[in-house]
Amino acid sequence: MSADGRVLVHFDSAFASVYRSRETELKLLMEEPFAVDGGLPRQAVAEAVDEFCGRLTQAGEIIDNKTTRLYATGAFQQLPQPDADALINSIYVDTGLYFNIVGRDLEQFYREMGTSVGGAGSMLEGLIRQEFRSAVVCGSFQQSLGYIEETISRLRESGTEVLSPRSTKIKPETEGTDFILFEYQDLLKNDRDTWRHKFLHMGAFRQADAVVVCNPGGHVGKGTIFELGFMSAISKRVIFTEEPAGVSVTFPCEVGLGA
Repeated sequence: MSADGRVLVHFDSAFASVYRSRETELKLLMEEPFAVDGGLPRQAVAEAVDEFCGRLTQAGEIIDNKTTRLYATGAFQQLPQPDADALINSIYVDTGLYFNIVGRDLEQFYREMGTSVGGAGSMLEGLIRQEFRSAVVCGSFQQSLGYIEETISRLRESGTEVLSPRSTKIKPETEGTDFILFEYQDLLKNDRDTWRHKFLHMGAFRQADAVVVCNPGGHVGKGTIFELGFMSAISKRVIFTEEPAGVSVTFPCEVGLGA
């Protein structure tokens, strides 16, 4: 996150509100009408979001997937998943930003979090204090285990439950192999059994609020690229710790932890 903090934009059924966040401080920059109803064509909504972001750029803000976060509630929460996916994809193509449609239960969690710290109970007041209830962490356990452990510690310090991996203590007999296992995992029955462990890890994606991809230096390994396809297929929010490099197909994602 830059020294100036991030720009957070909240779209609901009637307004678009723009804030700047610095750690646990939130400052309202602007708010204007942004009426959306279920009958508005997807492309019209995407173009309206693009135009809104364009005005922020003209006002001197840096708008990209590292410095900017878009959140949507209200009428957006009522969209069937195929329509929500199509809207997210359209906005990504137009703006390069991930349009995060916040589920009602997660919105309620944010509001309760905001109230618990003495705020007015607004969604973003809670969000900047704890953005994820749960997350899965991915990356190369062979090459970047220390980096992954630091990321997991950072998430847990914020109150986030890390669903997978549950521990990063390696089984000694798998250390230095092509497929390391952690202390809570069974040893492989055979080479095909690697799929069972991969499948269990990816199964946790469905329960998590987001998947955090640890990619120091931008590198994304082959195993992680395989997992990214699954993340995209189930419309999961994906956050890289650093700008990804060497990914042939770009997709809606964010870069950098911390709201």
